Amino acid sequence: MAYIIAFLCSILISVSSPTIALSSNYYDKTCPNVESIVTNAVKSASLKDKTVPAALLRMHFHDCFIRVMMTYIMLLNSTANNKAEKDGPPNVSLHACPGVVSCADILAFAARDAVVISGGPTWDVPKGRNDGRTSNTSETIQLPAPTFNISQLQHSFSLRGLSIEDLVALSGGQTIGFSHCSSFQNRIQNFNATYNTDPSMNPSFAASLKSVCPIKNRAKNAGVTMDPSSTTFDNTYYKLILQGKSLFSSDQALLTIPKTKDLVSKFASSTNSMIKMSSLTGGQEIRKDCRVVN
Repeated sequence: MAYIIAFLCSILISVSSPTIALSSNYYDKTCPNVESIVTNAVKSASLKDKTVPAALLRMHFHDCFIRVMMTYIMLLNSTANNKAEKDGPPNVSLHACPGVVSCADILAFAARDAVVISGGPTWDVPKGRNDGRTSNTSETIQLPAPTFNISQLQHSFSLRGLSIEDLVALSGGQTIGFSHCSSFQNRIQNFNATYNTDPSMNPSFAASLKSVCPIKNRAKNAGVTMDPSSTTFDNTYYKLILQGKSLFSSDQALLTIPKTKDLVSKFASSTNSMIKMSSLTGGQEIRKDCRVVN
């Protein structure tokens, strides 16, 4: 089975700071055991809570897209005058060798380990990112929305130096995790003036979503898993798109132009997109505590 690379951030070296170069051996002398420390922590947390891998993957993706990986801003606490990104609508700490290993690199390791634990591939994470000092909940609007069409998706990814191939590959991260009704409600109720439900959706699938997400009397945290194998990193996401059983408008949008439609149909295993997105850099410090700036 082809394992498709997902929501991560590993190779645009120095997009925002050309003088910063990442390397695979960055911590060999200063903190040689950092990756095993992170791996053990992720494994331990995942045994207690099966939703941890999906959460780590989403967090890494969000951190990469906001402020172009001004990194590990997701864990900064809110203050009296500023609501941090981790408290923003799209977002729901671990540290090793404080002051030596950046929180951004730790999150990149953890996201990679989350994919591996879920049955996906491994890859070498380029190291040497700095941590950012700014975190604003308002900036979560920079994330690709589930309602985006293909033009909006291409624009959002291209701003970060990511190609159409990267867009389709990284979208595969939606094979694990959970979605609230609000992210796909637009497709199952009042779709447009002609159709109440998105006609591209499989009718039985749409009916099942409506039963979970009725217009009225919906539970606060109502929603569905991303796919039936929601804790396994596999290519089910792509199969469901072709069957008309994808959740988001942005998923269905991948079938609207020949290039992305072909990639959805034929995507094979590759770690290039993972590495590419994860190397966005541009922070200013190595934080001692991931929740506060130095």
